[in-house]
Amino acid sequence: MDMIWIYVTFVLIVIYLVAFIYSFFEKYWVEVKTYQITINKQAFHNYKIVFLTDFHHSEIVSQKFIRKVVNNVNQMHPDLIVLGGDYVSNKKIFVEPIFKELANLETQDGIYGVIGNHDIDVSKELVLECMEKANIKSLDNDAYWINKDNDRIRLGGVADYLFEKPDISKILQDVKDDDFVMVVSHNPDYIEKIKNDKIDVMLSGHTHGGQVTVFGLFAPYIPSEYHQKYRTGLKIVNKIKLIVSNGIGVVGLPIRFFARPQIVVIELINE
Repeated sequence: MDMIWIYVTFVLIVIYLVAFIYSFFEKYWVEVKTYQITINKQAFHNYKIVFLTDFHHSEIVSQKFIRKVVNNVNQMHPDLIVLGGDYVSNKKIFVEPIFKELANLETQDGIYGVIGNHDIDVSKELVLECMEKANIKSLDNDAYWINKDNDRIRLGGVADYLFEKPDISKILQDVKDDDFVMVVSHNPDYIEKIKNDKIDVMLSGHTHGGQVTVFGLFAPYIPSEYHQKYRTGLKIVNKIKLIVSNGIGVVGLPIRFFARPQIVVIELINE
């Protein structure tokens, strides 16, 4: 009986060590997660949007790693790039370096982004200034029409749900019933506040997919009022397709466990 317990203990220690070592490597194992969304705009058939969020450039998320992500995205030749905020974690010294890398993103129809709670905590003014220098258009409570041939889609974003006052009113200005509307909110919890049937898709991050999960099934901690509900993936909320990305970087612990970093690709296809 003693030998059995020794054997079981040994196996458990080995499993623990393997899992512990693996968690340090998973944060570099970037997944490309693709979603196909139907759209009633012929000109936007096979239109490719890349969504990146939660870079968290810091001592534990290197500039070299972010450069690799940028290079991977450029190889995808996206039509449009959308950024979901939290470019840095907690220090101003990391703001300029990450936007130096993001300025190298290549796309046909531009780069747009919101800012996240960590960005505001570090320096909202500096982040917005660096975004502008990197030719990234701010979407905080703002919106743009993306035009292609005789069709158009509406791309908008809202201010951070935790620190500011999200407002979709400008996004919905001049929007018709047959327009395709995409909204970016750093925090997915905001979808519970939307009482409007004109929004088709919302893109969010913030949760990191839980970052450290129980084999992808459950996360002990998620920064959300709704716990596991908006941890990751595609959700349908009041007819809005909500896509929650695991994000790119990490915060707090320098590890991920069954919550791989993600480059999200949205492919628009005709109905």
